[in-house]
Amino acid sequence: MKSLVAVVLGVLWTGVAAQDCAPRQYGFDSVVCVCNATYCDNPGPISSPADATQFTSVISAREGQRFQVNTADKGTAPTDGGTIITLDRTQTRQSIIGFGGAFTDSTALNVYSLSAPVVDQFVKTYFSEDGIKYNLCRIPMAGSDCSTRPYSYDDVEGDVDLVNFALEPEDTDYKIPLILKAKAASPDPLLLFGSPWSPPAWMKSNGMFNGSGYLLPEMWQPYSNYFVKFVEAYEAAGADMWGLTTQNEPLSGFDENWGWNTCGWTAEDMRDWIKQNLGPTLEAAGMRRLKLMVDDFNRDTLPWYVQPMLEDPDCANYVDGTAVHWYSDQWVGPEVLDETQELFPDKWLLHTEACQGWDVGGEDSVQLGSWERAQDYVFRIIENLNHYTRGWVDWNMALDLLGGPNWANNMLDSPIIVNATADEFYKEPLFYTMGHLSKFVQPGYQYIQSSTTDGDLQTVAFQSADSSESVLIVLNSGESVKTVSVDDGSGSYVNLDLPVKSLVTLLYKL
Repeated sequence: MKSLVAVVLGVLWTGVAAQDCAPRQYGFDSVVCVCNATYCDNPGPISSPADATQFTSVISAREGQRFQVNTADKGTAPTDGGTIITLDRTQTRQSIIGFGGAFTDSTALNVYSLSAPVVDQFVKTYFSEDGIKYNLCRIPMAGSDCSTRPYSYDDVEGDVDLVNFALEPEDTDYKIPLILKAKAASPDPLLLFGSPWSPPAWMKSNGMFNGSGYLLPEMWQPYSNYFVKFVEAYEAAGADMWGLTTQNEPLSGFDENWGWNTCGWTAEDMRDWIKQNLGPTLEAAGMRRLKLMVDDFNRDTLPWYVQPMLEDPDCANYVDGTAVHWYSDQWVGPEVLDETQELFPDKWLLHTEACQGWDVGGEDSVQLGSWERAQDYVFRIIENLNHYTRGWVDWNMALDLLGGPNWANNMLDSPIIVNATADEFYKEPLFYTMGHLSKFVQPGYQYIQSSTTDGDLQTVAFQSADSSESVLIVLNSGESVKTVSVDDGSGSYVNLDLPVKSLVTLLYKL
């Protein structure tokens, strides 16, 4: 374990200098990049070369490189002895919705513990053209495991007419102001979707936010109205909504030891609630425009949990896609994603929650500068993108260095770690792995098949809607430099060396 003192103090990195990064080493295998009121390593706009005979590479690596940009000429032949990466443009699949993170209570509380100039740096580095261009973000509807307290938007028992419904200070003073800043900074529309952890406790069978309990049948309609009021309140504040999920991790609500907000839903009850109450209520309120996603849980629920909903035409009529979390990826293969997509080809898959550190706990839940963690994370992202998912939403966008008064601050890692005492934040390697996708794989880009024979390399590729722009992401998880040549059938080759333990995004035109 790393001592807290060592984490707080840190030492300057003495390895290879990273491009534009203000590096600091904390005892793990790589570095964080430090941002404060006067400096942050925003890479600025990066695009493919105008000249179709050239390509741009963007490199991050364990040795300290962060978004290192190079431009070179394509070759007329592959490099002798190199590994071939093949792109097959005849094999296309899903288009991308986006990449991003969650506006949790803890994210907003931690960010607003910083001074105003540092808050602006945070927003710019995540959302602007100069940063990594997050465009898809989740909003917990009231309290979650990333809150300082359990709460809903109407805790007045028996208020079935929701007369007392109101957003809480966590929304009005923290999350919404941060969302509006992000919206103003983003060059693209910010796609926001809400996810509930628990109804008001008095609507549940156990009368509690946590533990084992389900939504009482007589509360199905009041709770549907609750959804409408949430959307209306956020949109009145300027945070336009793109979508909703029906329940975060619905099977957790049958665990009597579940420690934070939850609600249990069988697949059959969820089906009936959607088709009888939630769907018609949203439609009557003019909100069928919102994308509705079911499941919002791990691979081990697929496809069996969504089948009763999506096989029922009256329910499926209101459902746009299946939301997926990554917490069972280690023991459930990606084939269940393929099976679900093949069963329901008109309903898309989208990863709506993932984070590192959840399975560790204690002071090692945050590992400042861990490339190993970033590598594992992007490996899973690439794997899921190769199996139909249309985007990836990270969990907390910012947690506090020293922990805090909520579960998440003490148990999870995050792409950005806040140090309020020093009025600065640290961009983890996780931040850059997300950025290698979010900055370059634009909404609407289409998946194209890629393959290689080298077991140390993982690849995923995309092209623009008009096929003129190509993006290839390559992870080298090996301990040696890899010489590769990209063959996309165009007659020219992208030839380059991939550093040890690196993630590379390649950009070029046909």
